[in-house]
Amino acid sequence: MTTAPDHHPATFRSLRDQVVGTLDRAGVPDPDVDAELLIGHVVGEGRGRVQALVAMDATVDDSVRDAVLALADRRATREPLQHITGRAPFRSLELAVGPGVFVPRPETEQVAQFAIDALRAVASAEPIGVDLGTGSGAIALAMATEVPHARIIAVENSPEAFIWARRNVDESGASNARVVFVDLADALPELDGTVDVVISNPPYIPADAIPRDPEVRLFDPERALYGGADGLDVVRAVSRTALRLLHPGGTLVIEHGELQGAEIRALLAADGWRAPATHRDFTTRDRATTAIR
Repeated sequence: MTTAPDHHPATFRSLRDQVVGTLDRAGVPDPDVDAELLIGHVVGEGRGRVQALVAMDATVDDSVRDAVLALADRRATREPLQHITGRAPFRSLELAVGPGVFVPRPETEQVAQFAIDALRAVASAEPIGVDLGTGSGAIALAMATEVPHARIIAVENSPEAFIWARRNVDESGASNARVVFVDLADALPELDGTVDVVISNPPYIPADAIPRDPEVRLFDPERALYGGADGLDVVRAVSRTALRLLHPGGTLVIEHGELQGAEIRALLAADGWRAPATHRDFTTRDRATTAIR
């Protein structure tokens, strides 16, 4: 357990250093970042303001110190930072997240860009985008808020995740987005042949592959992680549904693991998709594959 420093009054600098030490010993990646974000969460300030308070060596109230140390103890168990704060940044959004929903990752922000660019390129006054397996609603809301003239439908079949997605849509104020509770394999038959862009970040981890990060392994819902024996069961369903939903010339975007690009391109080509192409993220890992209906 984290213990309070012996000297009083404590300062933001000593508090930050103590939390960094606690998180570092627990193996938390980037402990300095998480320490500043935990402090900011308690005091209601952004990370930049926390850094200023640290630089000033400003005094911190005991109640603030105790609250921060309690959160640091939780983070040291590898509970995701986003579960502790209840929020997750995604592009220009800040989403509500917690147990029962997959925490959106920074690499998915790049994947969403493919769908956003494709929607913006559509000549229609109201292009239609569909997010299959929306989870927290991150991708769907990125499309809805960044392409405000588009109509966005998010599909989710997990009751827990659906609640988070509905909350995020409501909080965003995006009147052009809605969430539908249905299995993606059966989703939206009324839109068959009319959709411009379909995107999905499906579960794609093979059943016998165990994620290294405790935050993923212990806290993300299994149904958002594992995609059958080869990891591609849901990808196959996404391909079939997208073929049904998209009009000719429509765009499909799928996020996947770094070693799955070739297999997914072959899968899509066998299903009749045109021009399947795999794209790397900023870390040069294969991250997304696109194709044309």
